[in-house]
Amino acid sequence: MKPSTAETVFGFIGRKTNRILKDINDVSRLINNTFYWSFISPLKGRAIRLRATITEMVKVGYNAIPIVSVIALFIGIILALQAAYQLKRVGAIIYVANLVGVSLTRELAPILTAIIVAGRSGSAFAAEIGSMKSAEEVDALVSMGINPIRFLVVPKLIAMMIMLPALTLFADFIGILGGFLLSITELEIHPYSYFQQTIRALGIK
Repeated sequence: MKPSTAETVFGFIGRKTNRILKDINDVSRLINNTFYWSFISPLKGRAIRLRATITEMVKVGYNAIPIVSVIALFIGIILALQAAYQLKRVGAIIYVANLVGVSLTRELAPILTAIIVAGRSGSAFAAEIGSMKSAEEVDALVSMGINPIRFLVVPKLIAMMIMLPALTLFADFIGILGGFLLSITELEIHPYSYFQQTIRALGIK
């Protein structure tokens, strides 16, 4: 007997709902296990895989320095250039330093760095683990009694947690340097005045 339209519709909704709930459960278990092996397990004497974590830190942080440098440098230059057009009209060209410093440290550098890390390292991690899953390497780890979360996920997570703030600080510095170079070469702002204005704008004492 052919199922009615209502049965087909409700069956479709039921299957989709079941799939969504299963995905939510899988993600919840992944988050729970990752949190345990990253933060709880080391307190119980099971150390994090330090060598693997350092290797991932190099991939996430050191290897991303060139692209972060280029993007942050040009963002700083563009910010200074655009601000100069407006501030020259009111005789407040020195406040270019304020705009560049505050915009980069509070908004642009963290967002841009996070996008770069997510797009570059996040996609690489997903591809690596996905290929291992399809090649049944993850199942091989489980069969050998090795927890795949501790072995694969935790070093990558710790590396990103350490290197993302470090890359953000680096992007802050390079971006401010870009605005500084444009200001002293094209806008004729004295280097010391730019430096002092940046310090005041950022509230550094």
